[in-house]
Amino acid sequence: MSAENTYEQTISYLYEQLPMFTRVGAAAVKKDLTNTLKLCEALNNPHQKFKSIHVAGTNGKGSVSHMLAAMFQHAGYKVGLYTSPHLVDFRERIRINGNAVSKNWVVDFVAKHQQSIEEIEPSFFEITVAMAFQKFAEEEVDIAILETGMGGRLDSTNVVTPILSVITNIGYDHMDFLGNTLAEIAGEKAGIIKEGVPVVIGEQHEETEQVFFEQAVHKHTVLYHASAMWDMVRTNSNLKTQTFKAVNRARREMYDVVTDLLGDYQSSNIKTALAAREVLVSSGMADLPFDTAIAALEHVKKLTGLRGRWDVLQDEPLIIADVAHNPNGLTFVLQQWANVTAAKKHIVLGFVKDKEVDKALQLFPKDATYYFCNADIPRAMAASEVKKKAAEFGLAGDVFGTVADAVKAAREALGKEDALLITGSIFVTGEAIDYLNINNGLLFPTTLEEYN
Repeated sequence: MSAENTYEQTISYLYEQLPMFTRVGAAAVKKDLTNTLKLCEALNNPHQKFKSIHVAGTNGKGSVSHMLAAMFQHAGYKVGLYTSPHLVDFRERIRINGNAVSKNWVVDFVAKHQQSIEEIEPSFFEITVAMAFQKFAEEEVDIAILETGMGGRLDSTNVVTPILSVITNIGYDHMDFLGNTLAEIAGEKAGIIKEGVPVVIGEQHEETEQVFFEQAVHKHTVLYHASAMWDMVRTNSNLKTQTFKAVNRARREMYDVVTDLLGDYQSSNIKTALAAREVLVSSGMADLPFDTAIAALEHVKKLTGLRGRWDVLQDEPLIIADVAHNPNGLTFVLQQWANVTAAKKHIVLGFVKDKEVDKALQLFPKDATYYFCNADIPRAMAASEVKKKAAEFGLAGDVFGTVADAVKAAREALGKEDALLITGSIFVTGEAIDYLNINNGLLFPTTLEEYN
């Protein structure tokens, strides 16, 4: 049997044997950290063998995690990066200096620990977190950047004691797990705040500020607000980069910041990453020269492999993919989409069942042509249901059986001066990117560079 077949069998085992939130939803969520702690104990507690930065938030946590990883990499650190979910390949979740773990390593890990997996019966997310911890310990990384999956307090990543905690923002998402108010959701995110560990808050909200303050006091630590540390104004943008003037509010110094991440919303994420860097440096926890950190922001995609954030997949006609999937994230994406100049606009759109789909749909423009679809996961909302709901908001289009069919039809309909947006679900975006990689190579290849 080939190594490729063995890898595919291993991934199928993980998908089919372990409850997976991205596929089935609530049934996969474990309500405590017991399984993660058991797995870590079986692995000789790898999470205690490396320094880490823990990143939570409703939106932006993936981008901030990748920005911080890029900064550390560019400064010469050996960096582990754990993010979720993946877009195309499972191995995107666990990277060393931007390179995915090898297929052989995944196969060997599961084979070696299959008995423990079957005894403990973890969720898919719990085992992937444990895998990341093990790899980072084996590789003796200098720092690991860990993105929470959902919430914070009960998230599997929350067994670590990091050197810095980061909470990007708070919005309405996963309310069935995290609460129905911003304060309740903030309470769950604030669960990553640890005793004596400084915390950077990306965005301030009146409803959440007291929650974070009280948790910081309870944990005898200090809060830093990115918006109080940095101002950011965009001065230029194109299909490759955007440029900002960044002002350090304490020093009254201004800097030019260029990034290859194109979403308007990245200005807030850059402020958060710069604030995190400043706290780390001023407290003596990291050696991250400012010039090096700024230079890293211009090459985040190349350094870390980040995809799906206002991703320009093709210049002409314009094709953009964005993983925004809740009203908070889609608000920013659709504001930016409104400023795109095109003869005609097309949108490939799909959702999962447990999102606030009605609130999301009311944000979409009525003058676009829609291609309704659903990702190939049980949790996806049927394309016919998306179309039915969309019609209530004056959105018109056709239903397609697969994401690939929807993207194919949209591309065939595109005029030279038209534009296409693919959004609504991380999984729709991932399947679209996969299809476009295979058909005409519009993106960099799906084959990830293998790390030993």
